[in-house]
Amino acid sequence: MIFSVRWHPKAAKNLDAIPLKFKNQVINLLDLVAQEPFAHLEHFEGEFYKLRIGKYRALIDIDFQQNQLKIQMFDKRERIY
Repeated sequence: MIFSVRWHPKAAKNLDAIPLKFKNQVINLLDLVAQEPFAHLEHFEGEFYKLRIGKYRALIDIDFQQNQLKIQMFDKRERIY
């Protein structure tokens, strides 16, 4: 089952602030995660899952009803935790 990816506006703003080369790597990794989420995601707290992307982290909420990965937070590791 393939999931679609939705970005919270603040997470999308943080993604836009990083260099283009790294931004493309993040988007390519999220395409892989959308195909098999549980092969890449780790449970974080509550209903969130985390994705490690170099020195960045994404906190993701999975909506099984609509088959969506909702990127709630995306930022450097030290700002997430």
